[in-house]
Amino acid sequence: MLRVWMFCGLSLIGMTAQAANLGEIYRMARQNDPVFAAAQQAYQAGLEKLPQGRAGLLPSIGLSANTRQNEIDSSLSGNRSYDSQSYSLSLTQPLFRLQNFEAYEQGKLQALLAEQQLKAAEQQLVLRAAQAYFDVLQAEDVLAAAQSEKQAYAEQLAQARRSFEVGTATIVDAHNAQASYDLAFSRELKAQNDLDVKRRTLEKLLNAPAPRLARLGDKAQVERPEPDDMEAWVKQAEANGLSVIQAQTALEIARREVDRQRGGHYPTLDLAASYTDSRNGAVGSTTGVDSKTTVVGLELSLPIFQGGATSSRVREAVANQEKARYDLDNARRQAALDARQAYLGVVSGRSQIAALEQALISTQAQLSSSKLGLEVGVRTRVDVLNAEQQLSSTRQQLAAARYQTLLAGLQLKAAAGSLAEADVQVIDGLLKN
Repeated sequence: MLRVWMFCGLSLIGMTAQAANLGEIYRMARQNDPVFAAAQQAYQAGLEKLPQGRAGLLPSIGLSANTRQNEIDSSLSGNRSYDSQSYSLSLTQPLFRLQNFEAYEQGKLQALLAEQQLKAAEQQLVLRAAQAYFDVLQAEDVLAAAQSEKQAYAEQLAQARRSFEVGTATIVDAHNAQASYDLAFSRELKAQNDLDVKRRTLEKLLNAPAPRLARLGDKAQVERPEPDDMEAWVKQAEANGLSVIQAQTALEIARREVDRQRGGHYPTLDLAASYTDSRNGAVGSTTGVDSKTTVVGLELSLPIFQGGATSSRVREAVANQEKARYDLDNARRQAALDARQAYLGVVSGRSQIAALEQALISTQAQLSSSKLGLEVGVRTRVDVLNAEQQLSSTRQQLAAARYQTLLAGLQLKAAAGSLAEADVQVIDGLLKN
């Protein structure tokens, strides 16, 4: 734990002068996220299925030894005793064991499944890091807008009080201004609380205090998906989505399990060899006996009836195989749905960004006109305040649309099974310190 915090501390020291981008957050998460760490250990455990399966095809060698004190109580010869020692070395090499062969094939598939699961965990880590990153940025935007709104209402309240004091406004105007300020203050508190929660979520991922984050540039543009064809993405997701690939591997493992259980009906053939050296001590006038025995042969075993257990296990394996088949079908459907949703999220997000960029230009012009109208007496301070709020809201919505569209792009790549750290670097190119 000390080393983890030392690493995080050094990383954060380097980020104090420069805001952390998404790539840096992702790399810190790879080092510190417990969910990904658990996935890595699960991968290591899964790799052990291969040597475990291979072991059933390799010879088994055993060594045993014993020493005994033997007592003989005879009415003819009386009580006698002698020592005996022996040791035995045995070797068994499977020649035909269908169950062991299928277990070996399963071991290879289970190791492959562990690798696929680790890759899926890496993709999920990218998505979780991006979600936490953009959640913090959006919460900061909301807080900044709430603070700006509160400041504007504070100025309006001060003006209303001055106007009431000089008799140009009523007490009702002052009370309305106070109520507006109080509501703005409550919205600021809520926004601050939400930002704190989002930062804690990011800190959980990093196991360290959340650093200052790089923000999207004002002119950041989100590219169209490539290829720009929803059905092409759907086909890619159905074929290459990691959940689909994992389900395919799980189905093959289940098929091998059926064959393995059916192997319980088949005979087994082993090569067996043993060497035994035994020594018996002298008994009375009889001299001790030493013997050495070497045995080499074939052992054939044919199961005839095992209480129906083998047949039951076969039926169980067949049912699990059908379950795995349905799981694969569900994985394909879900991958297709995820790809469609993410693709539409990118396309509609780009349209929303374009509309909000135009709305931003309009609200900026509206604010300029309201300020000019206030100077010449055709607009009130309330009109200017409303225009400022509209501009702030439009900026906030534009930033949120960009965050969600970028996240949808990552989700689209994940659905198709092609999400990689290079996609994070593309987003980093849109960020500024």
